[in-house]
Formats: sequence, C-alpha cells, structure tokens
Amino acid sequence: MDTFIPAGYKSLLSIYDTQKAISLLKRLFEDRLAALLNLQRVSAPLFVDEASGLNDNLSGVERPVSFDILRSDHKAQVVQSLAKWKRLALKRYGFYPGKGIYTDMNAIRRDEEELDNIHSVYVDQWDWEKVILPENRNVDYLKSTVLDIVTAICDTQDTMQAIYPQLQSLGKLERRVSFVSSQDLEHMYPESSSKQRELLYLREHKTAFIMGIGGALESGKPHDGRAPDYDDWRLNGDILFYDELLDKALELSSMGIRVDSETLDYQLKVSGHDERRTYPYHKSLLNNELPLTIGGGIGQSRLSMLILGKCHIGEVQASIWDKETTDACEKAGVMLL
Repeated sequence: MDTFIPAGYKSLLSIYDTQKAISLLKRLFEDRLAALLNLQRVSAPLFVDEASGLNDNLSGVERPVSFDILRSDHKAQVVQSLAKWKRLALKRYGFYPGKGIYTDMNAIRRDEEELDNIHSVYVDQWDWEKVILPENRNVDYLKSTVLDIVTAICDTQDTMQAIYPQLQSLGKLERRVSFVSSQDLEHMYPESSSKQRELLYLREHKTAFIMGIGGALESGKPHDGRAPDYDDWRLNGDILFYDELLDKALELSSMGIRVDSETLDYQLKVSGHDERRTYPYHKSLLNNELPLTIGGGIGQSRLSMLILGKCHIGEVQASIWDKETTDACEKAGVMLL
C-alpha cells in the first residue's frame, strides 16, 4: 500500500469530534442534496441475485464478492454499485419525471489495486437516481445537475465551518465548476496518463467535471473504464475537487445520464458484451420498459475527508490496512478507525 502523510499533518478535530462531525456532515449533505435534486430516501439491497444482471460490472475486471444462501438455489453477490437496481426501483415504485431516490450503498472492492490515502476495499457512497424526460437527455441538463451537486457539497462545507471554526483554516471549496471533456484533456496533456491529466487540470481549476468517460478517445484508449450498460458514455462524467493537503484530484462522484435502448445496443456491441442482452434487466431496457434516468454515486468517506481536512480515508471509515500503512499512520499520529 502507498500511504503518504503530509509533513506536519495534524487532525483539526479530535477523534470524538470527528465522529460527531461525520454524522452531522452526512445529515446536512443528504438533506441539501435531496432538496436540490428532488430525491426521496429509500432502502436498498446489500446484495442481489447473481443471475439477475443487476450488479454493476464497473470497469469489467473487478470480482464481486459472492456467496450461496442456505435452502436457496440463488447465488448472491454483494453490490458493487446500485446503478441498475435504482432504475428498476424507480419503475416499480412508480416515480414520475423530475422525482428520484437516494440511498446508502456499501460495497466491498476486493480487487482495488490502489489502496492508499483515498482508496479502500470498503466503499460507502450515496447512490441516487432520478426519472427524466426524453428532452432532458442532453449536456445542458447534465451540467445543471452537476452544479446542484456541487452546491450541496459547498453548502455543507459552509455549515460545517460555522459549527467547527477550526475547519475554516482549510479555506473554501471552489463553487465554480470547470467543465471539460476527456478528449480535450487528452489534447491538453498528450504525454500524461489520465490520472495525471486530472491532477494537472485540477491544480489550476480546483473544481471540475470531466465529461465523456468510457468510450475510446482518439488515442484508442478510454479516459477510464465504465460498464457499457448504465451510463451513456457521451453524457456522463466525474466530479473532482482539488485536495490541497494531498495534492490530489479527488473524485467525489461518478454520474451520468443513463443509457436508453439505442445507446445500450451500441455500447454492448462495441464493448463486446452482447451476452448481457439475455439478462432480464437488459431485456427490459432494450424493450423500452424502464424509465429514462440520470444518476450516480457520491463518496461519503471522501466527502468527509475533504470537508474535515483529513489526510487518510481510514480516519473517517473503518477498513483493513496492511502493517506498512498502520505503522506509518501510528508514527505520524494519525488514528485509523
């Protein structure tokens, strides 16, 4: 594992106040997000039937955690995200255009390769999804939704800094969002990797939405991996903030307007995943039986890190770390939960 402790780092909050602040931060953000996007909180599954096709394939290489169930023929998978489940739920619950849902999503990423200050095998995020009209499937609507999410994040920071004045030393997050396509980033920094491009751009612009993730760029490689069966690769992206403490481009949200039947058909073909057409979920989508939606996930621990000025994700969530990491944190006085 690759752990970096900034020189002279010390938590701005005690462990007791950190726990209180995390709880308050989450309540504040949930309420603000729900108000801005018109979302209703719902319950969501921790696992789904493996044969349903409802689990998120992410970039296509991550192995979901699976287990059998006593006295059942079903094999269950711990969810990797709720992208598909949410869309099906919106239909089952009878939600109308302009109205959506949000929920807590907890996952295990057993194949996470970058276990460091901002990556963990435990994932906790808010998953949200909203029904939209056909005329909303455009870049302007996507950008408007991004601005609402960034507003919810910045409003939450303002309230937290009023309650905990010591957090004011962190400064304010940039409310102005710089929108840039992944192809433009490749043009700007042709010799850099996608992660390096993000950092170079965020150092200058502080808050950004990188659009168009999943499809191949002019170089022949995608900016990042995306499953072909939830986001429309032309109408999606990542919300990133510059983390000055760690000098990192911190991705807080992956989101997008979801595929319609035409886009799903195309993306299954080009990605080589035509076998998914046999899954019940995919059949329903190809037959135009599911609502058009926009949705995404917002990292709870990463948001807590950013607003509370923490240098390691283990300061705001309980997970498992190797001895090198625990020793480095202990030596630096960084308490891992």
